[in-house]
Amino acid sequence: MSNLQDTAIRSATISVLVENESGVLARVIGLFSGRGYNIDSLTVAPVETDRARSRINVVTSGTPMVIEQIKAQLDRLVPVHRVADLTQDGPHIAREMALIKVVAQAGHARTEALRLADAFRARVVDATTESFVFEMTGQTDKLDAFVDLMRPLGLAEVSRTGVAAIARGTRVI
Repeated sequence: MSNLQDTAIRSATISVLVENESGVLARVIGLFSGRGYNIDSLTVAPVETDRARSRINVVTSGTPMVIEQIKAQLDRLVPVHRVADLTQDGPHIAREMALIKVVAQAGHARTEALRLADAFRARVVDATTESFVFEMTGQTDKLDAFVDLMRPLGLAEVSRTGVAAIARGTRVI
């Protein structure tokens, strides 16, 4: 008999420290696509002053066994130095940034969009007589909630960075 916890789908934020060289990201992406794993969010950038290493943050989902398989397969890739499941290993901080464009000419919609932006701590980074562009940083569910509230007010476009994550305290990958 299977344990319900073993078959439950969970989200995982996996950080991977890799050599910053051509083709590394393609190999990581290939690992996911070749095995049918989905990527919900992906960010990558150099993290050392000499730009020798990059950090890849991948948000994916699956059963605990699938997540373990993903980590093991990532760990076997040649340019990979370390792999950490931040959601499993302990407390971590995960943030995403979004630019949200709202096209609203009517007074009520514009006023309501600004009121909600203030409540969500979104900054106006561009404004015309017909539109606003809001910049917002926070957890993914907070950004999702703000975007949903902007839909009836004239949501026109959204651009998101993907999740950047790091362990809390002294723990490092």
